Amino acid sequence: MLGGTFDPVHLGHLRSAVELHEALALDAVHMIPASMPPLRGEPHVSPAERLALLRLGIGDTPGLVADPRELRRDGPSFSADTLATLREEFGGQARLVMALGHDAFRRLADWHQPERLFELAHLVVIDRPDFEAPLPSALVALIDGREVDAAETLMERPAGGLLRLALPSRMAISATEVRHRLAEGRSVRYLLPEAVEARILAHGFYSGS
Repeated sequence: MLGGTFDPVHLGHLRSAVELHEALALDAVHMIPASMPPLRGEPHVSPAERLALLRLGIGDTPGLVADPRELRRDGPSFSADTLATLREEFGGQARLVMALGHDAFRRLADWHQPERLFELAHLVVIDRPDFEAPLPSALVALIDGREVDAAETLMERPAGGLLRLALPSRMAISATEVRHRLAEGRSVRYLLPEAVEARILAHGFYSGS
C-alpha cells in the first residue's frame, strides 16, 4: 500500500512505487488516493479526478494498481481502516506492507491508532539519507523493537515490522511545486507522465492554485 493525495500524481510517486515493487519483491503495489487526508489540507482536485489521473499515470505498468477503496468511504481516510480492508481481502497470513515517506513517518505517533498499523501490516519508510534529526520520543517508543535491516527479515512475518529503505532514484519532485508551476503557466514537462500532463492542461486543473 502506497497512499497519498496524489494531487497530482507525478513521476516521483510512480518511480518510487516501481522501485518498492522491485526492492521488496511484492506481488503488487496498491496506490491508494486519499479522499479526505486527516493531517493535510483539502486536495485541490476532486477525488474522482485524482483517481483518473493516477490511472493514466500508471497505464500498463506491471505491478502497480490504482486502488479506489478510500474514495468509497465517508469521512477521513485513516490508514488503519484501509489496511484493515486489505487484510480482510488478502487474509491473515498475507504479508502486507504500508510504505510512507520520511516526513510522514516522523508524524506517525500522531496518526489515528498508530499501534494498529503494526498489527495489520509492516511499515516501510522511504528514507532520506540527508536527514539526520532525532526522531520524536513518542515515535521512538512506538517503533521500539520493530525495526529490521533487510527485506527478507521483514517478510518472515505477515505484519509488525519496520524497515527503512533507501530507493535508488529518490526523484526530488514535489506535487506542491507542480501545482505552483501549473498555476503560473510554467512547464511541467518531464515532471508528470505525458498522459497526466495532457489531461491536466486540457481541463485547466490547478490553473488557479
